[in-house]
Amino acid sequence: MKHLHTRAGRAGAALAAVLTWAGLVAGAVGCTPDGPAWRPGGPGHSIRVTPEDGSKGVRAGARFEVRVPDGRLESVKVVKSQDAQETPVPGSLSGDGASWRPTGSGRLALAARYTVDAVARDGRGRRSARHTTFTTYVPGKRFVAYVVPEHRSTVGTGMIVSLEFNRDIENRAAVERAVRVTARPAVDVRPHWFGRNRVDFRPARYWRPGTRVTVGLRLRDVEGAPGVYGLQHRTLSFTVGRHQTSLVDAAAHTMRVRRGDALLATLPITAGAPRTTTYNGKMVVTELLEVTRMNGATVGFKRADGKGEYDIPDVPHAMRLTASGTFLHGNYWARDAFGNTNVSHGCVGLLDVKGGSSHTPAGWFFDRSLVGDVVEVVNSNDKKVAPDNGLGGWNMGWKQWKAGGAVM
Repeated sequence: MKHLHTRAGRAGAALAAVLTWAGLVAGAVGCTPDGPAWRPGGPGHSIRVTPEDGSKGVRAGARFEVRVPDGRLESVKVVKSQDAQETPVPGSLSGDGASWRPTGSGRLALAARYTVDAVARDGRGRRSARHTTFTTYVPGKRFVAYVVPEHRSTVGTGMIVSLEFNRDIENRAAVERAVRVTARPAVDVRPHWFGRNRVDFRPARYWRPGTRVTVGLRLRDVEGAPGVYGLQHRTLSFTVGRHQTSLVDAAAHTMRVRRGDALLATLPITAGAPRTTTYNGKMVVTELLEVTRMNGATVGFKRADGKGEYDIPDVPHAMRLTASGTFLHGNYWARDAFGNTNVSHGCVGLLDVKGGSSHTPAGWFFDRSLVGDVVEVVNSNDKKVAPDNGLGGWNMGWKQWKAGGAVM
């Protein structure tokens, strides 16, 4: 889905630090074409996570629980991101499968972001998913940076390093000097600030395959705003994998997938319908979700009764392209549209089957994709995606990008 900041819903959702980019997860985001062949219902509507999604400043002793009032939880995966490091959170299901709680003391870590991915089945065996996040209390006047991509990951050549701060930064120059992004082999890497709480880093052109990138955070005791000091002192790194880019032609209803200089495939697609078009421009894959829930109400597509124009609990092979909700995903409900017409609410759809399959165009592409790959859309009747909508910085020229740094 898309157009949160142009049509309805929340604008510029914050990029999560060190998120789990792949796996069986769920969210309440995305888009589908008009007239979907689906039925509302299933446990995805009732998977309840406490603290609530988007909660901030959660105290260490707060109750932490995942529960379904009916059906059973199939799996619960919880990840804690703290000090630029990702750690799984152990927990256990109740005997009846109705609830999950963390093991041990159950106390939450401070100055951390928690990501919860839960999958449940109802009595008829239908699977649904839920994806939530919350952040915990940062003691005193401290600030932390949530970093993308995750430590020790392998990413595509279009990856942009992004730091999201939990507080507004007034002394951007001091903070910028305390963050060092280096590459081997060496390349010039520059920062660009988006508002007061986000700074991204990238080179002039896509990374060279095989490059090792190191991010050094020396933020501890750096004064980011009057009386507000940094907390982190840590180094993380990632590796750039093979070079793959995909060109979506919304008018021709095709996507050309290239690996290096070789054309791997030309796949039939469906893009945004005339009233809900797809952004043009370069977008970077930031999440790989084997299955997720997509609900129109979360991105502003509501009916007169307030419910979403669509609500599909099992969208397969979903790849996030923007923070506002644009996805490239598998589609099993609009089989006649691929290669012929644009019918979605702004996403790019590839042919798939219910439950997903590696033998469909969507499954084939998903299996060959990495976080950090670039998908570029052309010939859509829409504007170019904003450079701060997801990792959209490649839509900005190098001169303009460099001008966005605080240290000249």
